[in-house]
Amino acid sequence: MDDDRRAAAKDLLVLAREAVAGGAALASRRRAELVTDVRTKSTETDVVTAADLAVEAHVIGALRAVRPGDAFISEESGADGAEGPVRWILDPIDGTVNYLYGLPYAAVSLAAVVDGELVAAVVRNVDSGEEWTAVRGGGAFHDGRPIHGSVATELGLSLVATGFGYDAGRRAHQAAVMAGLLPRIRDIRRLGAGALDLCHAASGMVDAYFEKGLNRWDWSAGQLVAEEAGLIVSGLRGAPASERFVLAAPPRIHGALHDALVALDADQGP
Repeated sequence: MDDDRRAAAKDLLVLAREAVAGGAALASRRRAELVTDVRTKSTETDVVTAADLAVEAHVIGALRAVRPGDAFISEESGADGAEGPVRWILDPIDGTVNYLYGLPYAAVSLAAVVDGELVAAVVRNVDSGEEWTAVRGGGAFHDGRPIHGSVATELGLSLVATGFGYDAGRRAHQAAVMAGLLPRIRDIRRLGAGALDLCHAASGMVDAYFEKGLNRWDWSAGQLVAEEAGLIVSGLRGAPASERFVLAAPPRIHGALHDALVALDADQGP
């Protein structure tokens, strides 16, 4: 990325950080109201959906106020069909089950795409306020401090994060993969928010992360943070990261983890 494009990406990041900070604060307030609201709603899920929609509206509204011609892809409303100069990819609350239960592991995740390339990203933990940011070619940061990913060199000593789908058949396949992988690594962590898992891998808080069946809004922002922290983010069998499979790991263990997952057919099944 040349200097002019990097400067433009930094400007997008400034807007993204402000919009996401407001969205995360709104999500936190809505979470505090959950116990009261659940008594008047048909289900707890309705309340979480309302919070998702409110955060989505806030973030998109804040960006459109400054950049009315941009396009959006978001979890709740999908793609808006626009073809703007920037396409924003938003997950208003990543980790909604954690959010519902009051577990402090949910985030607002936002990425900016220009000419098909991820150029800016921000992920903000709703409860802690921790923030991860990245600009293409400009490095990755956790609360303003540069991050560089894990220094792990051996798969057997690596702490690996993952997640599971909602479909019972997919869960059964993922459980079989985990049973095969667990003896080959230090341990596994399943925390329930893909964007934060990628950011934790970028920070070296886990050594690597993989998951099958994520949506684009789950991994786009985290992908850029991880890549700018020096991780390789890919799919399996030569494929790029996609809705089918996402693997993020430092270069010195990426190949070994990739091959182990391929041998276990981690990207196959339901």
